[in-house]
Amino acid sequence: MTETSGKPLVSIIVLNWNGIKFLKECFESAEKQTYFNIEIIFVDNGSTDDSIFFIKNNFPKVIIIENKFNLGFAAGNNVGIIKASGEYVFLLNNDTQITPNCIEELVKASIKDKKIGMLAPKILSIKNKKLIDSIGLDIYPDGLARGSKRNIIDSGQYNISEEILLPSGCAVLYKKEMLNKIGLFDEKFFAYCEDTDLGMRARLSGWMAVSVPKAIVYHWYSGTTGAYSETKAFLVERNHFFVAIKNFPLSLLLLLPFYTLIRYSYIIYGIFAKKGPAFKFQSSKVKLIIVLLKAYISIFLHIPYLFSERKKINKQKKISNKEFLKLIKKFKLKISQITLLE
Repeated sequence: MTETSGKPLVSIIVLNWNGIKFLKECFESAEKQTYFNIEIIFVDNGSTDDSIFFIKNNFPKVIIIENKFNLGFAAGNNVGIIKASGEYVFLLNNDTQITPNCIEELVKASIKDKKIGMLAPKILSIKNKKLIDSIGLDIYPDGLARGSKRNIIDSGQYNISEEILLPSGCAVLYKKEMLNKIGLFDEKFFAYCEDTDLGMRARLSGWMAVSVPKAIVYHWYSGTTGAYSETKAFLVERNHFFVAIKNFPLSLLLLLPFYTLIRYSYIIYGIFAKKGPAFKFQSSKVKLIIVLLKAYISIFLHIPYLFSERKKINKQKKISNKEFLKLIKKFKLKISQITLLE
């Protein structure tokens, strides 16, 4: 699995929490790569469903890391990245399957420009393999990101590699050199938006992100975590503000209340119109309000930490505020995309 090929080693990292039902297809696809110089690392976040036993017995070449409890997406992947020996790390959700040429195409695209530090495959839905899950992430000006081109039918219209804002953590190739310079995932996030934060830090430090549509990943959307739970609502609402406070220039930061007010007005409309994530929320709408209040309390309690991190990020910044705002404008989400669409 790690035979010498004269090519850089790629470390495939699969994070897992009670996802045994996905593991067979995911690891079979990882082991069928046309790019041979790989190592596969399985990071288990305290599963109770025999996931570790399954991997040990069915994929003996895989490196296994056993965390005693659920560290979350950020810290769990960080454990794998620290263990990884590769010049590249390929993070892969456990609820995915990848085509045989996926790693090969990503590595090939990475050498076209030394500034490329992040590469996004074309992620398609497993349920409908013509439906786009994401080709990187776009962003709303309050820090909330969403899969670019999500739920659009793929007819080959996005088959040319191009610049994106940043990749989705569902499936992404990172240069280890970049991660060594900008740091790993912020573990305060636990889960959700940590990929947005890392991607924004990388862009601010002058690194580029590109799509690689020849590399294809099939994904069960929210297969492991589920959709619209109280925990997810809390983390998403809190963490996108973490992203903004840490990374956005002051001029955009001051507009956060404005963009948030617009977003909430659309959310309220979506509830009454029976559209969007808020309408699909699993608990009562009263509980949704309580969850949002808890998110804001958590943001307030983290303010000293967030501004401390902001200072560190500003010291590494290689692009101007003007260039940053151009990126936000170029890859800006419409408000309806994040409030009324699933």
